[in-house]
Amino acid sequence: MTHSIQHIGVLGGGAWGTALAVSARRAGRAVTLWAREPAVVEAINRTRENPDFLPAVDLPEGLAATPDRAAVTAGTDAVLLVTPAQALREVCQSLAPHWPEGLPAVVCAKGLETASGAMMGQVVAETLPQAPLAILSGPTFAREVATGLPTAVTLACADRPLGEALVGALGTPTFRPYWSDDVIGVQVGGAVKNVLAIACGIVEGRGLGDNARAALVTRGLAELSRLAAAMGGRADTLMGLSGLGDLLLTATSMQSRNYSLGVALGEGRTLDAVLGERRSVAEGVHTARAVVAMGERLGVDMPICAAVDAVLNQGADLQETIGALLARPFRPEPDRQA
Repeated sequence: MTHSIQHIGVLGGGAWGTALAVSARRAGRAVTLWAREPAVVEAINRTRENPDFLPAVDLPEGLAATPDRAAVTAGTDAVLLVTPAQALREVCQSLAPHWPEGLPAVVCAKGLETASGAMMGQVVAETLPQAPLAILSGPTFAREVATGLPTAVTLACADRPLGEALVGALGTPTFRPYWSDDVIGVQVGGAVKNVLAIACGIVEGRGLGDNARAALVTRGLAELSRLAAAMGGRADTLMGLSGLGDLLLTATSMQSRNYSLGVALGEGRTLDAVLGERRSVAEGVHTARAVVAMGERLGVDMPICAAVDAVLNQGADLQETIGALLARPFRPEPDRQA
């Protein structure tokens, strides 16, 4: 089947949704962007800027913002779903009556649904069964994408012709999607790396050193790969952009909402205090519990993710939790358990 993708809908007017809309315009596509906040819609259309979520970035002509969700499915050839992970189900349910048969849905949210433990692709399959599915994930900071700095991502789609058409529609010399058919592995990488980034931030905030952070990234990648394999993904996918690449970016930079939150926790601040200062979402906070529950169901040992969940959601003492991780038995490498 031939797919002609000339008009892109983008659901979500935050920093990442706006950056993807800019990148799609740069690729020559018409773009319709939905934002929840009326002030964001007005600013984009009137001043060509999104001062609330992506300030000081000039937005191109031909990027039209709308407050009407259904407008992104009217006459578009593919829709990027860029809502927070925990809001994806509600958004898709509201759009189901307006979603044409065969209109591709490209999930750009990273995480697991807290209430059900479902991956984002599962949420879309349940709520928009008429939509062919793709997943876009990888090491991306929104501002760098919006300003045209070089970026590479994974675009996973089981339907190769559709995946290649999406790559062609979204790709530019500075935004380079790489097609994969491992839809599960790519989603697991995008979800779990947020939890691991919080752990790496705690290491930094606690002053435990670069050696400790390197060890945590490496052992965390082992956890991530084991979970992906148990869920039906491929371990080699996690050595690519949507696994190792995304983890390295998110776990080493204060631009990362998850890493910076971990730094604040490591410095002794409370979770409520940090979250109370932010408009943006640190998905790892919501995902930690779901990741650990998924690991338990599948018999996958995930001590780093479990430690993060204990600190975030169970009131565990941070210093005691770190001590318990460091006291774990020595094991061979490579191994099947952490």
